[in-house]
Amino acid sequence: MNGRRLFAIVLKELRQLRRDRTTLAMIVGVPVMQLILFGYAINFNLRGLDAGIADQANTSGSRALVMDMLATDVIKPVMAANTPQQLMEAIRRGQISVGIAIPPDFERRRSDGRAVAQILVDGSDSAVQGAAAQLAQVPVDSSAPDMRAPPRSTPPSGPISVVSFYNPQRRTAVNVVPGLIGIILTMTMVMFTAIAIVRERERGNMELLIATPLTSGELMIGKVLPYAGIGLIQTTLVLLLGVWLFQVPVRGSVFEVYIAAVLLIIANLALGLMISTKAQSQFQSMQMTMFIMLPSILLSGFVFPFAGMPVIAQWIAEVLPLTHFLRLIRGVMLRGADLSEMWIELAALAAFIMVAMGVAITRFRKRLD
Repeated sequence: MNGRRLFAIVLKELRQLRRDRTTLAMIVGVPVMQLILFGYAINFNLRGLDAGIADQANTSGSRALVMDMLATDVIKPVMAANTPQQLMEAIRRGQISVGIAIPPDFERRRSDGRAVAQILVDGSDSAVQGAAAQLAQVPVDSSAPDMRAPPRSTPPSGPISVVSFYNPQRRTAVNVVPGLIGIILTMTMVMFTAIAIVRERERGNMELLIATPLTSGELMIGKVLPYAGIGLIQTTLVLLLGVWLFQVPVRGSVFEVYIAAVLLIIANLALGLMISTKAQSQFQSMQMTMFIMLPSILLSGFVFPFAGMPVIAQWIAEVLPLTHFLRLIRGVMLRGADLSEMWIELAALAAFIMVAMGVAITRFRKRLD
């Protein structure tokens, strides 16, 4: 082995890497992004869960109990309800994650040592169930009983019960399988289309396509339609295996499950096309795909609880299509909600599709010029 020739090759690779600004940015950007995400955004201590409160007693003791729960910062009140049924309906629609129900006979229950309140939990997210257990440990103050309550010398404090809906057994598969549909579609759809245009350019087929009467929009849409069919096949496969192997329920409409999946497929294909108009090689497109995949997996709420992230990380997550798809798919499959009740998530996905596809077509037309 000749050391001089070896050094020449090493120097050549370093110079080529220096000229490849995209790869150089990934070398620095990926570890920095991982450090920031894991250091700041990943937090297992849930804070600020959207909660609804139905205080039917409305006594000094019940109000004090609610204030003690709010003081934990685990929940934040976003709605007031009159009955527990309203809280359950809000949980089903995905408006809240936790409901605090205090019965009208709160003071009598506190005096008798019975359960003084119920914490209603959205069990479609296992992390929320663990946070609700913390709320159940809040002590009930019995030192200042309400004047309307029957007198008693040393009134004991009653317990707080936790009722989990949609996954009371806390089975991990019930939470994971619906989210896996989004993860698989994001990984495959973005990578396939991110490489598609670059592969045509590297193989010399782009010149032939330019010579045809195809418009930029026709070429883009024609490239993504086959992958959309592949995405639907993947969705069907995960659904069938999830129901067969892990007994994951599909409480809502299967048709609406596919509608949500189609929206995510189109969003990811548009994102992949946008990447392909920037990348110069297949290697660069794969690097840029990983740069998108990491935030999507870590910030969407699939692995780590969304409510535990800082506000800036939540803003970034709201831009990612996977975040909105997870809310849709868990709502339809696990809670039996309708897509019309989650129209905000639908609107967010539609807006992302229009912006990403518009940018991809515009950039591609400029590259053809």
